[in-house]
Amino acid sequence: MAQKKASSVRSSVVRLGSGMAAFSALPKAKAKRPAVIILHERYGIVQHTKDLTVKLAQAGFVGFAPDLFHRFEGDRKALTRGDVRVELRDDEVLKDLGEAVDYLKKRPQVDGSRIGIVGVCQTGRQSLLLAAHRTDVSACVVLYGAAGSKEWGTDEYKQEPLEGLVDNLTCPLLGVFGEADHVISVDDVLKFRGCLERSKKSYHIRIYRDAPHGWLNDTMPGRYRKEQARDAWNFMLSFLRRVFADRWDESRVLWTFESDFSTGYDFTKNVRLE
Repeated sequence: MAQKKASSVRSSVVRLGSGMAAFSALPKAKAKRPAVIILHERYGIVQHTKDLTVKLAQAGFVGFAPDLFHRFEGDRKALTRGDVRVELRDDEVLKDLGEAVDYLKKRPQVDGSRIGIVGVCQTGRQSLLLAAHRTDVSACVVLYGAAGSKEWGTDEYKQEPLEGLVDNLTCPLLGVFGEADHVISVDDVLKFRGCLERSKKSYHIRIYRDAPHGWLNDTMPGRYRKEQARDAWNFMLSFLRRVFADRWDESRVLWTFESDFSTGYDFTKNVRLE
């Protein structure tokens, strides 16, 4: 198990009992720390995912990125380029993420009562999936995922409707979206918000001005937006710290919606950027 040290963080690749690999990053801390499962984008565990996992550890959390594509037997290089796409089955993801949670709860560095999950792009739905099926998840974060128009139906992969996942959500949700996203429209975000409110689930949603799809990814210069990325990352850390510190009142339903988009907004003009 190769390990490396960077700014007081120890990172390594671990292999769980099922054979699923995960990239792990541990902060330098004596006390047990909250853990955050961060899910990869459609490219698998590439450098961007590893960077975010290390950044979580630098912020004081145990970062953990499981490879949800571990069943894929095709061309991995094509996958990381985005030339092929792997669809995820709800039942298989639940098994994988359940194993990840159980693994973390057994780690001596982890406070098992404080585990959060972050879904990014394609895996936004999967963060909701876990938080809808387990009561030991403290926080759910969706980064420009889950709410797209194709997410609301069911098929052999999406075996439960998104509305059902929201209805069964067991923890507060943070949603981060962008005005210039070509996959998720402002109307999609509003639909997602309405679903959360009908189910009376606590949330904080923010739509960022001029932010395209994938704008947190600094390995993709065409998409990356430095100012929005910095603000969104700090926004997410603040949310996680608040939840983990038990400053989120579970006896109340808390709704916060923030948006910054043009009065001339036209989703059809949003384009894919690299």
